[in-house]
Amino acid sequence: MALKSISAPFDNEVIRMPDSRFFAAADLGASSGRVMLGELADGRLTLREVARWSNGPTDEITDSLHWDTPRLFDEIVAGFRAAQEAAGGRLESVAVDTWGVDYGRIGADGELLELPFTYRDARTEGAIDKVFGLIPASDLYATAGLQVQPFNTIFQLAAQAEDERWDDVETILLTPDLLGYWLTGRRYAEVTIASTTGLLDTAARTWSASTTAALRDRLGLPLPRVLPELVEPGTVVGTTKEGLLSEPVSVVAVGAHDTASAVVTVPAQVDDFAFISSGTWSLVGLELPAPVLAPVSEEANFTNELGVDGTTRFLKNVMGLWVLIECRREWAAESGSELSWDEIVEMASSAEPLAAVIDMEDERLLPPGDMVARVRALAAERGQELGDDKGSVIRCILDSLALSYRRAIREACRVAERSVSVVHVVGGGSSNALLCQLTADATGVPVVAGPTEGTAMGNLLVQARAMGALSGGLAELREVARASSEVRTFTPGALGIDPAAWDAAEERLA
Repeated sequence: MALKSISAPFDNEVIRMPDSRFFAAADLGASSGRVMLGELADGRLTLREVARWSNGPTDEITDSLHWDTPRLFDEIVAGFRAAQEAAGGRLESVAVDTWGVDYGRIGADGELLELPFTYRDARTEGAIDKVFGLIPASDLYATAGLQVQPFNTIFQLAAQAEDERWDDVETILLTPDLLGYWLTGRRYAEVTIASTTGLLDTAARTWSASTTAALRDRLGLPLPRVLPELVEPGTVVGTTKEGLLSEPVSVVAVGAHDTASAVVTVPAQVDDFAFISSGTWSLVGLELPAPVLAPVSEEANFTNELGVDGTTRFLKNVMGLWVLIECRREWAAESGSELSWDEIVEMASSAEPLAAVIDMEDERLLPPGDMVARVRALAAERGQELGDDKGSVIRCILDSLALSYRRAIREACRVAERSVSVVHVVGGGSSNALLCQLTADATGVPVVAGPTEGTAMGNLLVQARAMGALSGGLAELREVARASSEVRTFTPGALGIDPAAWDAAEERLA
């Protein structure tokens, strides 16, 4: 089954109709970034990529892993300039979305103290126990409602607590807010990205007084002093500084966590849907009107991340296509040529289904490097043997992802006392037809794939509403997303895999 693109059929050229409105989104992932120009006309949003660049951790300055955020900012500004030119000078606003949890420290002179650490850096080893020794896990969950993961901001801060330069820190800014600060000069924290920190009172959508006081009193961290003001998605936070663009434009705080923006575009026509924001990471869950902070949710290790328009994304973070991306990179280094995604899916399609599965939440899959060997080792731990061919490894990863999606969705429904009739997959992974079909087979409900550019589209839709080009709530924004996208539906059973085989595979991971 070929890897098929499901992008909008009208995303090639900017038409620049007289009534068109133009906005630009910088969408940054852990492996790449791009700037997308959006043209809104006649109730449709047309997307055009005007800039793209590679991204990844750097260890050139120290042995630790950091993000080169100044370089990323330069790329973003160049992309916004290209968008402004492509829009014929009619660009109205810009916005940035990124991954969560990582932050930069700003000194009294307004400058970055050091390159921000990446969430894959090993310095957080032992930080979970350190924090839970100060704040009971149940107390923290009842306030923040976050899935326990070693890279959550709260654990990164604990790992950095003994740094002598905290006295020099005036503000900490999460990645998209740091980039927004450089664009505007204003320091703020957008709530969807702030909800990945562990420092938020999720139900109140404010910084948690109890959590920040505990970290201040027991670890010496300068909290809440260094935390900026919180803003909701759709806030116009300022204009671009003079000289950055040919003409200053508005800067909007959108759903700055990329998943928050992606979920805006779920083309749902019913309320009982689950979503998968599929990319380097897969975020799998439900959209709810309020967080679920009960002990049963903590026990299931679900996270409550804030969404656009007062919503909560009740989800589980799954390793996602990161594992396959790393395997692909490893094979390219060995052979000198990179497999295309079509070739990768073809290899997987020819391999035996469910021959081996692994736990995609295993923390040993988190670091970069040597991924093929780790996948084989995890399979062997459960008495499963993978063939020597690449296809067997790829199929193991895709089958395991689909199984992880099934487990996360079923558990979310149990904990939140909901049911789902459809699964919506948005983001880059929605173009992987085999993975989408496997997900339909594993979950037993139809999968609707698309839009592929969900994150950038959600970013642009919230901007358009903030600038008065659109009105209404999420339902109205999703109507525009549906009109602007081509989606594909996958029905359970098309691959002929016995549903009982999925039950057996899940038992292997028990």
